[in-house]
Amino acid sequence: MRSLCVFCGSSSGVDGRYLIAARELGHALATSGVRLVYGGASVGLMGAVADAVLRAGGDVVGVIPEALEQKEVAHRGLPELRIVRSMHERKALMAELSDAFVALPGGVGTLEELFEVWTWGQLGYHAKPCALYNVGGFYSGLIAFLDHTATAGFMRPETRQMLIVEDSQARLLSRLHARASSRRET
Repeated sequence: MRSLCVFCGSSSGVDGRYLIAARELGHALATSGVRLVYGGASVGLMGAVADAVLRAGGDVVGVIPEALEQKEVAHRGLPELRIVRSMHERKALMAELSDAFVALPGGVGTLEELFEVWTWGQLGYHAKPCALYNVGGFYSGLIAFLDHTATAGFMRPETRQMLIVEDSQARLLSRLHARASSRRET
């Protein structure tokens, strides 16, 4: 895995574990030579993960739509900040630049981004791994709902299994690396 797209909040949330996890993930990406692709903001978990990558000497690409450049406070300290016209262009470019996807805690935008790339994978548009980083149980309710969706017959079990879920950063990155590597070998 050469690049990881991280979806996460432009807020830091109320639990300090989310900010710590974003910083630790950023540091781990930099020290393992994995480029961060993310939403391009300087605030919240987005800014924290990018700043951690930069502090550790890693590579970062931010992608932000013109309309959100001011609202999300575009990160001007990035080596590469791409400003696009729309959210659609943002997601398409982030997907193109990435080998895998993970969602840290975030709101409706984070969920929408992850669900879209996961759907693209289900439809066969790509074979890149998708994951939830379940920091402090943040996604436990969603995970239970997804399991229920599969049990109720609205999602194939293999589609549910496509989504990696981990509460450990080391296991998360290991599983993403393994799936991304197996994808390149086939």
